[in-house]
Amino acid sequence: MPAALLLPTIAQQATTAADAVESAAAPTGGSRSLMVGELRNLFDSMTSIFSRGDALANPEHLLDGLQSLGLVWAVVFITVGLLCLFNGYRWYKFATVTTALLLGLFAGYWLGSQLGAPFVVAGCLGALLFVVAFPLMKYMVAALGGLAGAFLGANLWAGIARTVQKLAHERAAAENATAAAEQMLLNPNDYWVGALIGLIVCGMLAFILWKLSIVVYTSVSGSTLAVIGVLALLLSVDAWQPTIREGLTASYLVVPLLVFVPAAIGLILQETRKDEASH
Repeated sequence: MPAALLLPTIAQQATTAADAVESAAAPTGGSRSLMVGELRNLFDSMTSIFSRGDALANPEHLLDGLQSLGLVWAVVFITVGLLCLFNGYRWYKFATVTTALLLGLFAGYWLGSQLGAPFVVAGCLGALLFVVAFPLMKYMVAALGGLAGAFLGANLWAGIARTVQKLAHERAAAENATAAAEQMLLNPNDYWVGALIGLIVCGMLAFILWKLSIVVYTSVSGSTLAVIGVLALLLSVDAWQPTIREGLTASYLVVPLLVFVPAAIGLILQETRKDEASH
């Protein structure tokens, strides 16, 4: 009889325990799907933004890509960017290997999207560049320095060209004249010319002034990450979006200046610390 009386109590406790396990497992699945969603947002945003070499000089394209980046990745970008901007030379091996890994992941994700297996290709290419970066550290630094130079050259070329075209259009409209001759001076779509110049100059610099090349690419990449993170953080506030979009699209040189000025400051500070450490 006592055992029969205990059966309902045991059954009730078992049901309660099963409900507790199920409720505990539900957030885990939700957290996993949320994590995958955040990761996909990161890859989609980065591949969308940097699908153009003149991303900084094309503010509308940049802002559209940052719109979906998310608050978490914005904070991560700001933190990593500032560390790389001001202390990149001190941890250059870690920065070089990590940058190679990220380049492989993002390039692999873009390539894999064309093949229908984005994360598989991203993982394979990221792992390949990560491993190759260790024995070929000097050549990886040269490659990253060249890419930083190409990034600088492409965005400066495109930003200046679009600004010149805009001024030419405004003056032509005021004078009822044609601006075709002035537009031919610089074509924004030829930003690859600026990229090629930057690639050659900074790539050769890596073999002549190797330490300076490290400072250049860590400063440029750190400043780019930090500015992207700050813009994504500001865009996460809906009330600020119209003001930010209006301010950044007022000129094609606004975003490049926001990136290149901090990069120059970081380069100077890193060079100063490097010289003090050598003495």
